[in-house]
Amino acid sequence: MVIAAELRPPRAELAATEGMDAWIDTYHAVRGLTSRGVPVFLTDSAVGLREEDNLRHLIANLDERVPRECVVPFLTAKHTLEYCLSYSERAWQHAFTSLVVLGGDKHVGPPRCVEHAWQLRRAIREREPRLALGGWANPNADAARQVAYMTDPGYTAEFYLTQIVSHHALEPVSRFLEATRAAGVTLPGLFGVFYYRSANPTTLQTLSRFLPVPVEALTREFAEGATAAEIAARTIRTLLGLGVRHFYVSNLPLARAAETLDAILERVDAPGISPARPGTASSRAGAR
Repeated sequence: MVIAAELRPPRAELAATEGMDAWIDTYHAVRGLTSRGVPVFLTDSAVGLREEDNLRHLIANLDERVPRECVVPFLTAKHTLEYCLSYSERAWQHAFTSLVVLGGDKHVGPPRCVEHAWQLRRAIREREPRLALGGWANPNADAARQVAYMTDPGYTAEFYLTQIVSHHALEPVSRFLEATRAAGVTLPGLFGVFYYRSANPTTLQTLSRFLPVPVEALTREFAEGATAAEIAARTIRTLLGLGVRHFYVSNLPLARAAETLDAILERVDAPGISPARPGTASSRAGAR
């Protein structure tokens, strides 16, 4: 079983001092999580916003205590092809062993350098074959089509992450799981769980532009007194009941990332899941 965290680098447009403070929080979050054995994914242009070069900052600032195999940068196709290929070389040269390679949102920001993420993964595999590459799947989309993508020989991935899912929308997840089992999919997958910090309607509506958000159900849960940690834990508990065993938690607050993840896992209260205290190894990037 793997419990990972997904963090966002600071936005590129932040002022120098503000950006530096944000990166300090990022480094503390990465160190705090990896010291607990929690793999960390670092996004690239999440929700359409241009972010700082995640790999450049990791190379410059992570100290030797942080295991590189537990830090997995995202790379989207929303750069030039040469940048992406050079990025993969830099990652391996600096002891990062995995990348998650995605297409990126077509509707915002710069255009993709290739039409589909698998094309970029294939090009990276040719340039730097030693990297383990992660792909993407969306349980909220047509299950048969998603499985067809994943079982195509050109998919070029050792593992995959899914779009955010929720305990409020289980039918698509069930269909996706049934389709992967029927097709004999053996790639390990980490299912996305979002840490909704509040029921702020403006925030939820903005998020709805990029991922499926059960706005009414979430608003009702918060109104009934559920905490953000409990709501995230409900999704993990429900997915465990469907047979899912690997997860990544998105939107953790940087300044309290490890503590917040601990609070979520305490509320899951299921066999095999417990808070990942410093020095333990409850999860590893080896989900691949």
